Amino acid sequence: MDIFKDLLDFSVIDIIDVVLVALLLYYIYKLIKGTVAINIFIGIIIIYLTWLLTDFLKMELLSRIFGGFMKVGIIALIVVFQPEIRKFLLMIGSTNFGKKGSLFKPFKFLKTETINETDVDAIIMACNKMGSTKTGALIVLERNNSLDFLTNTGDLMNIKVTQPIIESIFFKNSPLHDGAIIIENNIVKATRVILPVSNDTNLPQRFGLRHRAAVGVTERTDALAIVVSEETGQVAYFKDGEFIMFNDTQELAEIIKKDLG
Repeated sequence: MDIFKDLLDFSVIDIIDVVLVALLLYYIYKLIKGTVAINIFIGIIIIYLTWLLTDFLKMELLSRIFGGFMKVGIIALIVVFQPEIRKFLLMIGSTNFGKKGSLFKPFKFLKTETINETDVDAIIMACNKMGSTKTGALIVLERNNSLDFLTNTGDLMNIKVTQPIIESIFFKNSPLHDGAIIIENNIVKATRVILPVSNDTNLPQRFGLRHRAAVGVTERTDALAIVVSEETGQVAYFKDGEFIMFNDTQELAEIIKKDLG
């Protein structure tokens, strides 16, 4: 009878609670999928379930041991999952509530709108030209998250973006061609930038160091990254740590303009 009574007491709030917990677990899994952290996460779940079982069976000694581990383990979790926690917080913090179609659109006057003036067409034309000569390139487009912590690893610049400028930077004999460039609002902020490399074990074997760096920076920030392969000359585009498919460079230009918008 108590079970039926509990079912009858199951309210709409309880349903929302369950759905939100399910969504939270899904996004946590999505963040750590393909990383070493997934095995640690599974181990923590097993220990937690074991703790619940020992507590239910009144196994006091084991229950205290596992309970103590769970209480102290929160500090270890913060250390172990620091990259994933950072990515999760960046994902929340970089949400643009003023964009078209947002639930909070009526309140967009509370947010200062900025128009990104980056010349995407010039960048894509430069990438096409570099691809035809198999000139490797790594271009990062800054959005909401500041990339100053990355620009400090390279040479600070203040150059307006044009097709010849992009090509000259990545010219094989140029002293600036190593590393990445960071662009914000049609200005090259820095060259020879060192980017964090992704440790995702599920990345395709064809992805080289430039591609892994593009995945790494888009995992940790809301930046966009364009890679020109030195081996194949193919142009690749990355967003949110994922490779974005496109049919041709014209479509790619439209995708980037939309993402920057």
